[in-house]
Amino acid sequence: QLARIQTDSVVEMLRELYPDLCFEIVAMSTTGDKILDTALSKIGEKSLFTKELENALERNEVDLVVHSLKDLPTSLPPGFTIGAVCKRENPLDAVVFHPKNCGKTLSLLPEKSVIGTSSLRRAAQLKKKFPQLEFRDIRGNLNTRLKKLDEKEDFSAIILAAAGLKRMGWENRIGQLLSPEDCLYAVGQGALAVEVRAKDQEILDMVSALHDADTVLCCIAERAFMKRLEGGCSVPVAVNTMLKDGQLYLTGAVYSLDGSDSLKETMQTSVHYPQQNEEGPNDDVQHVGITAKNVPGRAQEAAENLGVELASLLLSKGAKHILSVARQLNDA
Repeated sequence: QLARIQTDSVVEMLRELYPDLCFEIVAMSTTGDKILDTALSKIGEKSLFTKELENALERNEVDLVVHSLKDLPTSLPPGFTIGAVCKRENPLDAVVFHPKNCGKTLSLLPEKSVIGTSSLRRAAQLKKKFPQLEFRDIRGNLNTRLKKLDEKEDFSAIILAAAGLKRMGWENRIGQLLSPEDCLYAVGQGALAVEVRAKDQEILDMVSALHDADTVLCCIAERAFMKRLEGGCSVPVAVNTMLKDGQLYLTGAVYSLDGSDSLKETMQTSVHYPQQNEEGPNDDVQHVGITAKNVPGRAQEAAENLGVELASLLLSKGAKHILSVARQLNDA
């Protein structure tokens, strides 16, 4: 249902821009939708929610695919690109409480209360912050998870992305928004991405009107950070970005699975560059899988470099060891 709402919202924007075009929506389910009894981080497949959709794109059965950007790997298969990154919804994580805990916050829950989350990143940060709570895996789409929370007594609360709840019209279920001090969010969280065939210039030009420049720059920095760290679903990597007065600030962190070991740093760079006519050989320049010709190329480069430099800083301080231990423990 959330995927459908997200797709409808993108198609709605395109219809307003191109009233003469007809858009047909094709629904599909993916590996990630079907395997619901295993933790995401255990399945080990990077393209869990994207592979089937990309196959349809490759076979020209569809022309564009709408994803949550956080589901898209930092390296896309050859021949594909992210042709649009829409304006980001609130990227923070949210706590939804069991009805009996209504009005509480995580710190007010009784000791040994069980919190549901399918994310290693969320669990690692919150275990450290709230050692008195227990964290347990919960899978399924938003409807399923909320049902599990409300109808059973297994969980005192669950953690979800605020953006998804907002898009579903369930903002009233948010009991607590987790600030970046409590919990840094996932790379790309809250942003929608439109994936297209890289050589399909007509479609690429069409969807590029949906790009939100600020979101593009933040997400390029975040994805470059993740890519340099070689992070994925199976390791806890988290970020927080802010764009203010032409300066892009990126905070990035890596965690051990239990949150006891972590590294966190912040860097900034200027992304204040005018748009230049960059026709010619730069046509197909991608930055961590994103093609955004209507965003100044030098600003995109600066954002990508920021992500790479921040990751390199963390690696020089021992991030590789933290992540490889996390990966081994998770695989075990």
